[in-house]
Amino acid sequence: MEPAVVAASFLPVLLLELPDKTFVATLVLATRYRPLTAWVGVGLAFAVQCAIAVVAGGLLARLPDRPVAAVAAALFAVGAITLFRGAARARQAEEEALHEYEEKVRGGRPGLRGVAACFGVVFLAEWGDLSQLFTAGLAARYEDPLSVFAGAWAALLVVSALAAAAGATLMRRLSVATVSRVGGTVCAVLALVTLLEVAGVDLPL
Repeated sequence: MEPAVVAASFLPVLLLELPDKTFVATLVLATRYRPLTAWVGVGLAFAVQCAIAVVAGGLLARLPDRPVAAVAAALFAVGAITLFRGAARARQAEEEALHEYEEKVRGGRPGLRGVAACFGVVFLAEWGDLSQLFTAGLAARYEDPLSVFAGAWAALLVVSALAAAAGATLMRRLSVATVSRVGGTVCAVLALVTLLEVAGVDLPL
């Protein structure tokens, strides 16, 4: 496992998901179930999704280098555009996501049934989410699925832990638009670096 790849996977996924509906989903689940129950269920869902993403990225990495890098650059660019566009209406999107998940989650069961319920809600709602596609792109770019998995999953665990423990407070104090812009900048840099690699520019990354 390469620490540099873990860090390079952790930061962009963290910035992608902090202003995303993942945070809101975990917050809502934590109000219906115990915070630890919600966090465990959400974390397990993300583990499976990250595993699927890195497997897909690993298969993609078997293709010729330049097409793979071009696809990865496109995924990073989509992430940048999505975050920059979302920054303008971040609070409105957050409120919409909050209502959406409040309608999906009813009641609250303790123990393993609660964990399973939280797993199911997040796994189904977040399937094909931008962060999953982004993780696949990272796995294809770095050709180190274990490190990418560790970094991406750790980022998702941190986001969901923050939401479960202090989600309501953070929603009031966190500038979602600023986080979106920072995340968009990171994604744009990754897209640019990857495009330079496609063009044959040798970079020490």
